[in-house]
Amino acid sequence: MAETRMADGAPAAEGLGWRLGMQAYTFHMNTFYEAIDNTESLGLRWIEAFPGQKLSPEKPDAQMVHTMPKELYPEVKQKLASAGVKLVCYGVCNVGQTEESARVVFDFAKAMGIENIVSEPAPEMFDILSALCDEYGINVALHNHPKPSPYWSPDTVLERCKGKSERIGSCSDTGHWMRSEVNPVEALKKLEGRIKTLHLKDLNQFGPQGHDVPWGTGKADVKAILRELLRQGVKAPFSIEYEHNWGKAMPEIAECVKAFDRIAAEVAAEKKTS
Repeated sequence: MAETRMADGAPAAEGLGWRLGMQAYTFHMNTFYEAIDNTESLGLRWIEAFPGQKLSPEKPDAQMVHTMPKELYPEVKQKLASAGVKLVCYGVCNVGQTEESARVVFDFAKAMGIENIVSEPAPEMFDILSALCDEYGINVALHNHPKPSPYWSPDTVLERCKGKSERIGSCSDTGHWMRSEVNPVEALKKLEGRIKTLHLKDLNQFGPQGHDVPWGTGKADVKAILRELLRQGVKAPFSIEYEHNWGKAMPEIAECVKAFDRIAAEVAAEKKTS
């Protein structure tokens, strides 16, 4: 149990169907169980796991990964439940090159109650993934690492989604778009109807040297981003993946939580009066 609640969650945002949580990679220097504790201490109730993180201080040889022994599933679920944190997303993960390899990820996601598998799959996997998404009732969200990664451009994401299950869409990483000199609001407009989850970020500048800053203090225009998502009626989990001041960023992350709820309330009020 975490000792201190650093923030009060995001109740205004939740009223809009926006669930703010942590991407565990923010705490990749710690274990997954410690990431859960940090998430709880921030007043948040959702988490996105990433493959390969050490599981716990007591079991540093075990990993939080889709190939983990099934005997560990109940322990992980109990840890999450005891903290009041739900595992909603998993990634960025490799689904492999075959239906068999992809099913391993989907089976893990189903067992753990995961809604979104975040991945950057090979083009030849999309027919398989489209069918598996519908079979399992689980989304595949295409993540955009910066240039020259396969999905840095929202246009590529849209092309891969064409003719595929409605459960295939975007894990919209606003910070990586900024590193690729892509305007996040314009990218979100292009992806309307396909946004499944977000790695919401604000950076100090556009370009590859940009780094995370507390939301609302950088160049992303977080209010415009949330305004656009509200216009679209997006109801999705948002992950904080804070990739700056490693190991020392909890106060900055707490500022992101407070800013998210404040800005969400502001854009909701705007809509009511418009």
